[in-house]
Amino acid sequence: MSSLVLGFQEMEKTQLSLVGGKGLNLGELSKLEGIQVPEGFCVTTAGYRKAIEQNETYQALLNRLTLLKADDRDQIGEISRKIRNIIRGAEIPSDVVTAVAHYLSRFGEEHAYAVRSSATAEDLPHASFAGQQDTYLNIIGVDAILQHISKCWASLFTDRAVIYRMQNGFDHSQVYLSVIVQRMVFPQASGILFTADPITSNRKRLSIDAGFGLGEALVSGLVSADCYQVQEGEVVNKRIATKKLAIYGRKEGGTETVQLNPDQQMAQTLTEQQILQLARIGRQIEAYFGCPQDIEWCLAHDTFYMVQSRPITTLYPIPEANDQENHVYLSVGHQQMMTDPIKPLGLSFYLLITPARMRKAGGRLFVDVAPMLAAPVGRETFLNNLSSDPLIIGAIKTIIERDFIKLLPNDQTAPSPGRNNTDMRAPIENDPTIVSELIKRSQASIEELKQNIQTKSGSDLCDFILDDIQQLKKILFDPQSTAVFMAAINASSWINENMKEWLGEKNAADTLSQSVPGNITSEMGLALMDVADAIRPYPEVIDYLQHAKEDHFLEELVKFDGGREARNAIYDYLSKYGMRCTGEIDITRTRWSEKPITLVPLILGNIKNFEPNAGKRKFEQGRREALEKEQELLDQLKQLPDGEQKAKETKQRIDLIRNFIGYREYPKYGYISRYFVYKQALLKEAERLVQAGVIRNKEDIYYLTFEELHEVVRTKKLDDSIIGKRKDEYTFYEKLTPPRVITSDGEIITGEYKRENLPAEAILGLPVSSGVIEGRARVILNMEDANLEDGDILVTSFTDPGWTPLFVSIKGLVTEVGGLMTHGAVIAREYGLPAVVGVENATKLIKDGQRIRVHGTEGYIEIL
Repeated sequence: MSSLVLGFQEMEKTQLSLVGGKGLNLGELSKLEGIQVPEGFCVTTAGYRKAIEQNETYQALLNRLTLLKADDRDQIGEISRKIRNIIRGAEIPSDVVTAVAHYLSRFGEEHAYAVRSSATAEDLPHASFAGQQDTYLNIIGVDAILQHISKCWASLFTDRAVIYRMQNGFDHSQVYLSVIVQRMVFPQASGILFTADPITSNRKRLSIDAGFGLGEALVSGLVSADCYQVQEGEVVNKRIATKKLAIYGRKEGGTETVQLNPDQQMAQTLTEQQILQLARIGRQIEAYFGCPQDIEWCLAHDTFYMVQSRPITTLYPIPEANDQENHVYLSVGHQQMMTDPIKPLGLSFYLLITPARMRKAGGRLFVDVAPMLAAPVGRETFLNNLSSDPLIIGAIKTIIERDFIKLLPNDQTAPSPGRNNTDMRAPIENDPTIVSELIKRSQASIEELKQNIQTKSGSDLCDFILDDIQQLKKILFDPQSTAVFMAAINASSWINENMKEWLGEKNAADTLSQSVPGNITSEMGLALMDVADAIRPYPEVIDYLQHAKEDHFLEELVKFDGGREARNAIYDYLSKYGMRCTGEIDITRTRWSEKPITLVPLILGNIKNFEPNAGKRKFEQGRREALEKEQELLDQLKQLPDGEQKAKETKQRIDLIRNFIGYREYPKYGYISRYFVYKQALLKEAERLVQAGVIRNKEDIYYLTFEELHEVVRTKKLDDSIIGKRKDEYTFYEKLTPPRVITSDGEIITGEYKRENLPAEAILGLPVSSGVIEGRARVILNMEDANLEDGDILVTSFTDPGWTPLFVSIKGLVTEVGGLMTHGAVIAREYGLPAVVGVENATKLIKDGQRIRVHGTEGYIEIL
């Protein structure tokens, strides 16, 4: 048996590089008992390589292609066309011709065959490459089949296949093509079967698309298909489409498109019995491959034939659970304003700190709220505490309506999903010195940590960090600390409810929250304006910074007039805020102190967009507006019946907001400060592991959990393949969009915003900071790419505290993720920026540079 051609039955699981993804899966399918696969064989990649690898022109063109980027469309088109011509013109090696003729004589030369491409980077668990290469149907005779094998080889270099590889990081010179030659089935019906619902991701619901004739009509989008959905052995949904056309094979070869008669156009393609039979086959194939499958099938003479099966690569993974119970998972990233994946070390640090029932999926964390929903009291409390995010509330209500989580008898109570179980509403004295005491305690504890950690290394260091995390948890979940910011949050809700009822004033607390004292995060944005002021008088320094690239730029600065002052201003800033960065809840993220160049564009933007002393003026203006609003509200209240009492209660709540809401940001600052101390110590340890040859780069430790790292530090041993595997997984996770709510069936459930009387084209979100603003939308996904003009509106997927330095330059904010009390919302109110958050797909619906109007009071955006 030559390795140039293999029959389906002769293929081995290990031969991906010979037969490609599609070929390998067909080989596996054909060995499954009770599954019908039309017989056939595979011209392996060895044949393809033999045909073209000696061609010098081909190699030269391939080298040129490798140097291009995905947006060099014209050059890609030209080079790809030349490569296709070379491949089509190349002679097929004689031993390949002999082997193909041998297999055709076995299966019958007179029959019609489908000739299909199977690339080595195709139908893989993390990249499907669906539809990237060509397929030819109803090909008859050895010569015609050989000619179409060449055409398939050439289709490895269609423009779309080349660009897709570039976008997915595949090397052109390492991707090869095999060709499947398979007995043609002339079906009465054909289609696609997904063993998980591709729309909702529910793994228990199969979805079948079906139409008359060959499947090409569906795949090419020529006709709409019937859609049937099956769950637990029952047809639960049917949509019969109008099928005007069908594609059929012609006797003399090739295919033709036929107009269907009116009766057939509206007929149901498959009977109930056939639908259920197909669903059973789908479940059998899924069980064999061990993951949800996208299967192509056809029906001929009452027999279902399977002609392809590949993993569905677009499903969000289900959080792991060790039982068969129903679970409901809420995304932690949506609450923490950080929906990117987190590396394993980051995940394990977060898990060490949180008391909640956490699960991992797709490199993100989810909290299991099923126990809360199962208890009558828990369910009510939980829904009341969710008031800030209508998209999550809507999803949870859908889950409750479906009775997905059964209520327990009344006497069984549920654990809380997070934080500690202190009474958040316990009254607290309205005394600002409480805040300064809490901050002093936190800072003293961090100074002590910095001293003590210096003497630790090896296994002792890991033990020391584990011990210190207990101290961190004490500070983070200190009942007094929680009571302080909850008092301010509750006071804000009280003000908003009562001012609306008594005075018809919406979101009054937004203005009252402007420029409060002691907000460590908003001060960080203003402090960077002061850094700009320190650098502003020195043109040489500004010019140098505009071209600075390297992270050693701070040492170089001192050569210039004013360089020492500039460097000191940046160092002072970093000593207070250098432990921060975007995505900071992931300990592995690069902090500003580790890469100070990140701040340079922001400093230069502040120099360009503001006058000297703008930071202090901005703060003062906000403070004045808040005090004026306070006076205005109190004056209006005093006019009402029982006005003195109302004014007195309102004044108390305003004082709570002004004294305590700034502290809302401090606990996170404290824990991120601690993280940075841990991180610096662990990276020193990682350097020792690099010197000992245990790992290649110190950043490799980010791909280990803390427990694994502890073990590696102890034993100085590590299986080399783990790091590579984890890096590949992380790259895959980056492409996934995490859902707000997902069930243990894998179903993604979404709520929606319900509001009347809005403009027809309005894009809806959650109003979190009042006011209306118009401006240019800047869609920015990485803070490093920010190039803002005064008056721009920032549109991004999420903002955690690391984004705050941008807030001083913008006039409004739109994010895809967020709630009323998430960091971005708190800072937007404090800076007086109209803001709408929780806007699904904002970064796709709004284009960079468009003029938009943000309605921060009503919660919607208009594109102008």
